Amino acid sequence: MRVPHSLPISVVIIARNEAHNLPRCLGSVRGWTAEAIVVHNSSTDRTDEIARELGALVFETEWRGYRDTKNWALAQARQPWALCLDADEEVSGALKEDIAAFFAHGCDKRFHGARFPRKVWFIDRWITHGDWYPDLSLRLIARAHARWGGDQFVHEKMEVDGAVATLRGDLHHYSFPTLSSHVAKINPFADLFVQQQQAKGARFTAGAAVFRPCWRFFRAYVLRLGLLDGFPGLYIAWATAFGTFVRYSRLYEHEHRTTPPKP
Repeated sequence: MRVPHSLPISVVIIARNEAHNLPRCLGSVRGWTAEAIVVHNSSTDRTDEIARELGALVFETEWRGYRDTKNWALAQARQPWALCLDADEEVSGALKEDIAAFFAHGCDKRFHGARFPRKVWFIDRWITHGDWYPDLSLRLIARAHARWGGDQFVHEKMEVDGAVATLRGDLHHYSFPTLSSHVAKINPFADLFVQQQQAKGARFTAGAAVFRPCWRFFRAYVLRLGLLDGFPGLYIAWATAFGTFVRYSRLYEHEHRTTPPKP
């Protein structure tokens, strides 16, 4: 269907050193959304300049954690609806048409949000099975009825106080341009996991450290058919299991690390 010139949507993006990703992300929403907002913190590249060149409103703020920084960014929006994106994401043509249809058919009067699948490009293909797909993401929301909730440190999630529609078009995600970039994320996420567990008062258990990685591999590769994604599917399942093992090992380290005895 023909997409209207401008839908009542504020595109909201938080970014730090995302100059290389912003042209693709902002380009995918340019011309059919009312405004784009980019909130960055301590960027050392041309994130702010490029965002302005592409027509976005740019704000800078201190880092508050994912949840609270995203809520601060959401508060800068001026349209009744917001489309919350990461800088390494792109609205596909199919998703753009689905969003246009959502408004054309009056769904914005019946729903307070919409979720849609997120599809990752990894190594040499789109990943369409396993833990990474469909990864339904609630990103289109009526601002008066939604906000980011969940944990302060990691796994923030959108919370909506009304009905949520499901769209079929994919949100494209270019999260890991190389295997090295994927491996590099294991420790930062482990750091956040330890903080999260500390805040909850949770303790290390050997059972969880052994069982959870095994379960994550079996679920991703067998139950969710990651095996159909070829070698990338095998890598993702193993890497997910290993990342889980690292997180629980880091929790053990935090609870048991002591100063080595003097010789």
